[in-house]
Amino acid sequence: MKTSDVASTNGSEPATPKRGAKTAGAVATWADDRLGLAKATKGLSLRKVFPDHWSFMLGEIALWSFVVLLLTGVFLTLFFDPSMAEVTYNGSYDPLRGVEMSRAMASTLEISFDVRGGLLMRQMHHWAAMIFIAAMMIHLLRVYLTGAFRKPREINWIIGCLLLLLGTIEGFTGYSLPDDLLSGTGVRAADGFMKASPVIGTYMSFFLFGGEFPGDQIIPRFYAIHILLIPGILLALITAHLILVVYHKHTQWPGPGKTEENVVGPPLMPIYMAKAGGFFFIVFGMTALLGGLFSLNPVWKYGPYDPSKVTAGSQPDWYMGWPDGLLRIIPPWETHIFGVTLSWNIMLPILIAPPLLLMVLIALPFLESWITGDKREHHLLQRPRNAPTRTAVMAALITFYGLSWAAGGNDIIAIKLHLSINQITYFLRGAVIIGPILAFIITRRWCISLQRHDEAKLLHGYETGVIVRSPDGGYAEKHLPISEEAAYVLTARDREEVYSPNGTSDDSGVAAPGGRRAAIAGKVRGKLSALMFADNVQKPTAEELHESQHHAEHELHELEHQISAGPNKHGPSSDH
Repeated sequence: MKTSDVASTNGSEPATPKRGAKTAGAVATWADDRLGLAKATKGLSLRKVFPDHWSFMLGEIALWSFVVLLLTGVFLTLFFDPSMAEVTYNGSYDPLRGVEMSRAMASTLEISFDVRGGLLMRQMHHWAAMIFIAAMMIHLLRVYLTGAFRKPREINWIIGCLLLLLGTIEGFTGYSLPDDLLSGTGVRAADGFMKASPVIGTYMSFFLFGGEFPGDQIIPRFYAIHILLIPGILLALITAHLILVVYHKHTQWPGPGKTEENVVGPPLMPIYMAKAGGFFFIVFGMTALLGGLFSLNPVWKYGPYDPSKVTAGSQPDWYMGWPDGLLRIIPPWETHIFGVTLSWNIMLPILIAPPLLLMVLIALPFLESWITGDKREHHLLQRPRNAPTRTAVMAALITFYGLSWAAGGNDIIAIKLHLSINQITYFLRGAVIIGPILAFIITRRWCISLQRHDEAKLLHGYETGVIVRSPDGGYAEKHLPISEEAAYVLTARDREEVYSPNGTSDDSGVAAPGGRRAAIAGKVRGKLSALMFADNVQKPTAEELHESQHHAEHELHELEHQISAGPNKHGPSSDH
């Protein structure tokens, strides 16, 4: 660009900007004085670096599926009528013509059969919701198993847990809107769950439904919650989540040149944005493919909601399956106190277990930080095997979730496998308790054995598959040292120390701060720290690695000598 394009000079006077450039600068200054755009974007450089790894795409799948939800949801909003007014259906679907139904159900059928592309949009919207929640769950697993939730990302972990909760509620309100027999059965169940709450249950139900169930307000209220309230909160939380990701800088896997102080990867512009944009179209295309080829929630087969009918083999969306499973297998426990019935068989699986599990998830980073006493910032990820107890805890939670989810289909399992539903129920009652314990023990020992395998690779090298015979007739497999890059990855971790409580007083007899309560907390922390770290295989010291390197070099020279001197030596011979 020439100087004369933006400014002019006669050679003896200072250069003056042209009118267009001067006007643009004035407009930019005016906007910046009022919006602070320059300061806001100062820390957000377009050359900001993002590390590259396939596991980081899990969060992007959740983000882009949410975008697909917004796009398809806007389309559906133009045609859906959230009214419970009774009408007679006279649309294109002949089997339901002449049937009385709500206007919400009728408009859903019109979207499916009379609006061009309507059924595809419905299917894509529903599939995107399923993918959104699944991607969030898997993303949370990745974050937890790799230690990405540690300081300074605890707030982002809480945001992620809240996103998962709100996504589940959003999904429930969404598939309840058509007012078909399946969704109506789910809403009727939700009414029963609320009424199981002691003292306030009936008031909660009356407030939500605007009177006795089903009333004529629930679909309009769910509609407002579904398209305004929860999406607004989700959008705000996702924005905050992304801002914190940029502010804290992205975590990365250990490797040569990667430290706690830097980030190695492609810049935001143009490489990362181009890849992210292409990945959006992949997610959009896969969602469109699923929506076009695989039927989901065919409301025309269920018909309108009728309180006197229940669909046999009805199942909620998959993310609601685990509390439904707990509801199916829990014994009929009830308590009667002062004329009030406490229905534990409803309260425990529906009103207590889901919030309790959410609170456990939220508390995990803070509990681990307290046990380890680690207050440092962490930007390098951990391999799951290097945190055996943490990995085992998540394996136990996943096992509990999976068995509870399987219990949600106990009737289908019994029918398809020709088994007794009672036997399946009794088995799952024990499995949801014993299964997580076994999963914890097996996973922890498995991770420790993998740590021992890594230690053997570091100290003795990898197995070459070359068998040599010693002069005394013995056979042995030779090992060769692993590459420096592989060795760096295996040693890029801290050495853990088991916390030892100091007791109630020091060596001089001075009472420890906090008194007896602090002493008890210290003992509990010490036992948990021993459980977390006592059996871990610590990485070799520098001296051990140096000694093993010399040994590996000796092994390599010996192997080369034996190969060159043996009957199968390399190189040309008289035979070839």
